[in-house]
Amino acid sequence: MSVTPKHYDAIRRPIITEKATMASEANAVVFEVQKAATKPEIKAAVEALFGVKVKAVNTLITKGKVKRFRGRPGKRNDVKKAYVTLQDGYAIDVTTGL
Repeated sequence: MSVTPKHYDAIRRPIITEKATMASEANAVVFEVQKAATKPEIKAAVEALFGVKVKAVNTLITKGKVKRFRGRPGKRNDVKKAYVTLQDGYAIDVTTGL
């Protein structure tokens, strides 16, 4: 199966936080994805890139916080996350990289 560049565009990077690590115990992986990416696109990208079977994809958009940058007020960018639940018997080790 060939991997098209579109798959690499849909998934930006894995998210490695305490909450994401706890989700991995439930056979789920968390990715930062493109804002325009849909659930079927995310599912196809994960299956093509990692060679696993996806059970479900849940997405959410985290609104950017208002912070101060060099003393001036600014706003962080909004981020879309995807919680990808894998079928039993499949796993992705995001700590080693692609």
